[in-house]
Amino acid sequence: MSDSRMNMQMAPATKQWTLEELHRLPDDGNKYELVRGELYVTPPPSEEHEAILTRVSMLLEPYVRAHGLGHVYAPRSVIRFDGSEVEPDRMVRRRSPSDGREWDDAPLPVLVVEVLSGATRRRDLGEKRDFYISAGVSEYWIIDPETQTVRIVRRTGEDRIVSDELVWLPQSASEPLTFRVAALFSDA
Repeated sequence: MSDSRMNMQMAPATKQWTLEELHRLPDDGNKYELVRGELYVTPPPSEEHEAILTRVSMLLEPYVRAHGLGHVYAPRSVIRFDGSEVEPDRMVRRRSPSDGREWDDAPLPVLVVEVLSGATRRRDLGEKRDFYISAGVSEYWIIDPETQTVRIVRRTGEDRIVSDELVWLPQSASEPLTFRVAALFSDA
């Protein structure tokens, strides 16, 4: 077989990014994440996306505070694990016992929330879902504005898709947070 024919049959190697390279990328309004060497770039979110996340925060913050679960973190807060770094739409985690300056020392979130969009649907349901589970995140909510549902992913058991009432009871809470899923999609 000739060299030129052999080169046509070989797939090009995919660049494996490092955290150092990720951190050198420009602050241009896009979100850059690294999952197992693969770089993901997400454009700025839509108004609908941000409205849903505002509602999520309004539901989570009083509950998290009342039950001493830590804080609700917004983007620019990261999870680092196994050479990867992701920036969830929202997460709940306890404050770091360190001086708070290094994400490497931060505890794992007890909850991660992502809102699907056209740009993130495949990644949030695939690579990031697997990443969160392997990192040890207790629970992952995938909010789907198209179907107005929440997929609940836990480390054990099957995923559950909820369209009516969502109940969240983290391990150290004395009572659950319960709300109508429809509340995420409307101010009414």
